[in-house]
Amino acid sequence: MKGRGDRPARVAERIREEVSLILQNRVKDPGIGLVTVTDVTVTPDLKNARVHYSVLGGDEDRLALRDALRRSKGFIRKELGRSLQLRCSPEVAFIYDNSFEKGERIDRLLREIRTEDEGEK
Repeated sequence: MKGRGDRPARVAERIREEVSLILQNRVKDPGIGLVTVTDVTVTPDLKNARVHYSVLGGDEDRLALRDALRRSKGFIRKELGRSLQLRCSPEVAFIYDNSFEKGERIDRLLREIRTEDEGEK
């Protein structure tokens, strides 16, 4: 595909920035608390965007945020269309990013192994 270059990556980065700003400043849903947009992937035709997010808190906070994002999806898409000035505003899908929990679990397991090794010495 000649001519495309890294445009999907650049658009994905702009979407990540804009969605973060929209969630912080424009969405008035009480279910949206401390959310971090960790990554965005965009299809090559720029019609679909997968927004990966994480949240501070427990399962209750995560579920409340998921529901709030579902309610706000249309508004977020409309705001993206205004700010990005693309021919077609991308369809947005929100995906929970659990990499923080995975990293935390790996750290805990490594600490347990380290304390077991120190106990054997």
